[in-house]
Amino acid sequence: MDIVILAVVIAVVVLGALGGLIVGSRRKKQLPPPPPAAPDITAPPAEPHVGDEAETPREEPRRTIEEVDLPDGSAPVVVEEPPAEAPEIEIPEPTAGRLVRLRTRLSRSQNALGKGLLTLLSREHLDEDTWEEIEDTLLTADVGVLPTQELVERLRERVKVLGTRTPEELRTLLREELLTLVGRDMDRVVKTEPEDRKPGIVMVVGVNGTGKTTTTGKLARVLVADGQSVVLGAADTFRAAAADQLQTWGERVGAHTVRGPEAGDPASVAFDAVKEGKEMGANVVLIDTAGRLHTKTGLMDELGKVKRVVEKHAPVDEVLLVLDATTGQNGLVQARVFSEVVDITGIVLTKLDGTAKGGIVVAVQRELGVPVKLIGLGEGADDLAPFEPEAFVDALIGE
Repeated sequence: MDIVILAVVIAVVVLGALGGLIVGSRRKKQLPPPPPAAPDITAPPAEPHVGDEAETPREEPRRTIEEVDLPDGSAPVVVEEPPAEAPEIEIPEPTAGRLVRLRTRLSRSQNALGKGLLTLLSREHLDEDTWEEIEDTLLTADVGVLPTQELVERLRERVKVLGTRTPEELRTLLREELLTLVGRDMDRVVKTEPEDRKPGIVMVVGVNGTGKTTTTGKLARVLVADGQSVVLGAADTFRAAAADQLQTWGERVGAHTVRGPEAGDPASVAFDAVKEGKEMGANVVLIDTAGRLHTKTGLMDELGKVKRVVEKHAPVDEVLLVLDATTGQNGLVQARVFSEVVDITGIVLTKLDGTAKGGIVVAVQRELGVPVKLIGLGEGADDLAPFEPEAFVDALIGE
């Protein structure tokens, strides 16, 4: 019995001890962590001030005010600013014989017409098939149907009378007939010097992309080279940078440019250009009109308005239509529409040194009844030349 009681007592003691251990461990887990120790606060480094990063200043001898040389005050010191550089004025090459000098460039792309005709005419027997080939050659060169038929008929008659044909005789024959076709007696002078007044007034018209503004600038060079003073009117107010482009051309040769606000009234700009040309005593006023699409009737009407407004000052002496020679027969459609709006007095054919066919000269003259007065033979500033029939035909048939 005593053993049982002793065992119970021992069990109670053991259980009590285990319970104390468990409660103690739980209390230890629930205790909050001790507060962190206060950090050591270190002041941030001071920002460097002027001179703090430099070396320690050294003692240097200093001059007194009596030892410093001061200006005597007799005259103020004037600092001269360099004068603004004026744009350099170019002196264009003379226009006399310019087309002759550019003949090589012209013949490089035009010889196919002349050489083709000479080759066909040199055949021993000129049958109907050969004459059809001659017609095809002329039509391919954009000569036009009626001029081609006329030329072939004249060639048939002269070859029949000539009989035996040497190469030199054929060349002479072809040259004479082509000169007749091109028109050696047409008045090709650009009229810029009216007898009763100054300045002469020239309007330049054409479709977008034909090189109209560039042609106006090159024409200014042609006139300056011939000793005339020029005022440019930038009446193409609808195309971005057209006025800047024209002004740049003018500055190169010392020509004054009159311009207005972008998208402004073109007629107003043209009117002011003629007015300033009168006041300055200029010889010629060149008016670059908007390169409007020929299919837009309203814009074409506005072109007519420009001409009417300019004529409040004086009659327009020349209306030059700029055509891209590479457009061939399509250029004739443009020419027809422009001639209905303003009285075209002369043609300027640009890009004649490229893929253009020389026959377009004949076709456009027949279409409008007005002469080709100027031709463009490249991108250079002096590649615009007065049209000379003899030099042009010589370039067609080659040396």
